[in-house]
Amino acid sequence: QVQLVESGGGLVQPGGSLGLSCEGSGFPFDVYAIGWFRQAPGKEREAVSCISVKEVSKYVESVKGRFTISRDNAKNTVYLQMNSLKPEDTAVYYCARGLFCRSDIEAYDYDYWGQGTQVTVSE
Repeated sequence: QVQLVESGGGLVQPGGSLGLSCEGSGFPFDVYAIGWFRQAPGKEREAVSCISVKEVSKYVESVKGRFTISRDNAKNTVYLQMNSLKPEDTAVYYCARGLFCRSDIEAYDYDYWGQGTQVTVSE
């Protein structure tokens, strides 16, 4: 069955860095876009970034210049490198499988989701 498993979350101080991984299985990984979303306590889920089959990447404004998405199809894995982290980046981060990676990253383009990994940015 289709599975997406996130890893790499944790606690980091403001200004620090963290790298997340999303490993997919049960489907042909290289023909799907992968997106990252996050949900902070008491807030709605929001898009973060996505990467297309052709490795074109998109980012929401709040993470541009700080986050970098990449993929390694040989390892069925997408990475999200997060630098210059801020307390407002604190959230559960989810990866998801999608058909498209649009400039406006929308959850409805994504059909399978991982369980999420917690990222906490705090002193």
